[in-house]
Amino acid sequence: MDYIEVTIQVNPEFSDILVAELGELGFEAFVDTEDGFSAYILEHLFEQEALDEVLQRYAELVQVTYQVQQIARQNWNEEWERNFEPLYIGDKVSVRASFHEVPEGAAYDIVINPKMSFGTGHHETTTLMIENQLTLDHTGKRVLDMGCGTGILAIMASKLGAADVVAVDIEDWTVENARENVQQNNCAAIEVKLGGAEQIQGENPFGVVLANINRNVLLEDMPAYKAVLAPGGWLVLSGFYTEDLPMLRERAAKLNLNFISHRVKNNWVSAIFQDS
Repeated sequence: MDYIEVTIQVNPEFSDILVAELGELGFEAFVDTEDGFSAYILEHLFEQEALDEVLQRYAELVQVTYQVQQIARQNWNEEWERNFEPLYIGDKVSVRASFHEVPEGAAYDIVINPKMSFGTGHHETTTLMIENQLTLDHTGKRVLDMGCGTGILAIMASKLGAADVVAVDIEDWTVENARENVQQNNCAAIEVKLGGAEQIQGENPFGVVLANINRNVLLEDMPAYKAVLAPGGWLVLSGFYTEDLPMLRERAAKLNLNFISHRVKNNWVSAIFQDS
């Protein structure tokens, strides 16, 4: 199945805002460029009118230009290999592709071959989630990763000592990619499932629930996360902005989830809540 690539030239201060807007339209992968970013969406989901409507909202605030082209799915590896640099998170976690050299001194080494999936660690939300994971005890716990993308957070959980990890995503090609990355990292305790919140109904309780998606999905599915959260368990969320945090906190409070802390990077947020 082919994709549409939209290459956008825009002031960097507006890149994250536009990424979030395009994410709401169904764009599912983003690559930074020198003068903006490229966004990718399945061809049958692309609507030129919807794209123009989003960009027009910001026309008075910033100059935006863009180009659209079709890109074959099999060419994605070439795209991300050209842009994917290894990185360190929290001075402990190395995130790299299989073609990078093994790093020295990293407490945790994660190998990610993302294909068309979101979650190489380079986006602020993934980095923030991993930084929060490093503060929580995963040892022997069941962990749930909703909207798993590449599986990076599930893999991190496994490397932090989780006994059992369930990773869920709504895209079949993402599930396929996550399974490949799980195997690449020798994390046999991770099960990757296709679907949404309905997949976790009736699951045994999880000590840690991770969800890096977007504000609207988090608000809608938080009751489902709460339903499978063990007493005293941790809920870690990201995929939203600082201005969205009060809304998430209000929703969590109604579910008897206590707000513990949050991290911010370039206006993106990852927050930790705990079952009361």
